[in-house]
Amino acid sequence: MKLDQVAESIRERLAAKYQARERALQVHREVIRSSANAILAVHRGQHQLGSELRAKAGEALAEIKGALDHQLDILYSGFIADAQKEYAEASLFHALILGEELPSPEALGIPDAPYLNGLGEAAGELRRYILDSLRRGDTARGEELMATMDDIYMVLISMDFPDALTGGLKRTTDMVRGVLERTRGDLTLSLRQQELQDRLDRFHTEA
Repeated sequence: MKLDQVAESIRERLAAKYQARERALQVHREVIRSSANAILAVHRGQHQLGSELRAKAGEALAEIKGALDHQLDILYSGFIADAQKEYAEASLFHALILGEELPSPEALGIPDAPYLNGLGEAAGELRRYILDSLRRGDTARGEELMATMDDIYMVLISMDFPDALTGGLKRTTDMVRGVLERTRGDLTLSLRQQELQDRLDRFHTEA
């Protein structure tokens, strides 16, 4: 094959790869935005909106996965994994708050590493939800979700594999441990304050 023919063949393949990459980046942004808004909707109690936004993110991920069947280096690049992680976080957080069965990696159509990291990020969102519950005086809900955070942490620390396989899960696990400790302290303080308030109320009633 002549040099100009080789060059033209390479040029065509690189042009196709470039177009696929640009589309993947666009979808990455769409998934990140939809997933973040889905989490916000759950915090606001807008569960139907959250479901719609998560569905939108999932459809976008499925589209780009199909489009990158022949561009595996782009499919397995870091920014696609980030989008998968955000989608997992939104999906898992929604299920945890509503008490639904957790979707599996297979159900979400994503690899294990982004799923586990998304699970860790969902634990971080649980802290925010717990604090909101405590502000409403709902300590029972706080205790319930605190137990869920404990369960998530135990799962994450059991995944004792190299970061190359888990997508940096150790860093996520360390984050969850810190969030767990702070949340436990906040919950304990709130329970003690509630106990003190109950005692004061009983004292005034008896007096």
